[in-house]
Amino acid sequence: MILPVVGLAWWQNRRDRVALADVRWYWYWEERSGREAYNQGHLPGAVFVDLDRQLSREGSPQEGRHPFPEPHAFAEGMAELGIGDKDTVVAYDDAGGVIAARLVWMLRVTGHQAALLDGGLGAYDGPLQQHTPPRPRAVFAPRPWPTNRLADIEDAANPANTVLDARNRDRYLGEHEPVDPRPGHIPGARNLPCRNNLDGKGRFLPVEQLRERFEDVGVTDSVSSASIVSYCGSGVTACHNLLALEFAGLGSGRLYPGSWSQYSHAIERPVATGDPR
Repeated sequence: MILPVVGLAWWQNRRDRVALADVRWYWYWEERSGREAYNQGHLPGAVFVDLDRQLSREGSPQEGRHPFPEPHAFAEGMAELGIGDKDTVVAYDDAGGVIAARLVWMLRVTGHQAALLDGGLGAYDGPLQQHTPPRPRAVFAPRPWPTNRLADIEDAANPANTVLDARNRDRYLGEHEPVDPRPGHIPGARNLPCRNNLDGKGRFLPVEQLRERFEDVGVTDSVSSASIVSYCGSGVTACHNLLALEFAGLGSGRLYPGSWSQYSHAIERPVATGDPR
């Protein structure tokens, strides 16, 4: 398995043998779409992967905003885009990989070769493309989501687990909540904002600095991967922390797909605000 993060030179040296995926996505209030951004200019040869269409199914209060698609639907989406079982996928966005991480994580946990492009769109200084011929349909076999890499609401609420909240600090503290019904965080969760895995240029911090960030929230070499649960608003940016965890050599961890968009709707569940530390 390749590393979860690769540099621009790595992709450029293999660009004829790599499937490049543009996974840009924006909130509704930003008044733009990932597809529009892709059409205006993308890395040469990239296909557009739609978070809402290919990487999730319709959400609900009971399951969260971006529940995983059924394995056959995910497989069909990839095959339709020309991404096959044997392809190596490099994914990017314009936000340091916090959205593209969802595709990379989904592919890696089902045994496919996939990585984030370090620095994303901003790392590339060549001309962008506006029109890319579609890749021919590929063969992508459905594979079940591995239960040992997923967590549910009980796992996220279990104080025996090391639960990491990837959202920005103000949302974790309960000072700001733009989309979900209750502000705050899961009691016992530790805040590890995924965007702080990056430097000022949107590239991943050096491994030693990433390790320090994880150690500060209680994740060390001695912590079992199965006990690490990552969540965010809807199971998207939480994947960035899981890839950073792996990149730092600290194991794998589990994703809680429902995340805060599910938990905050469960009104019988307690909510914490402020910083418990």
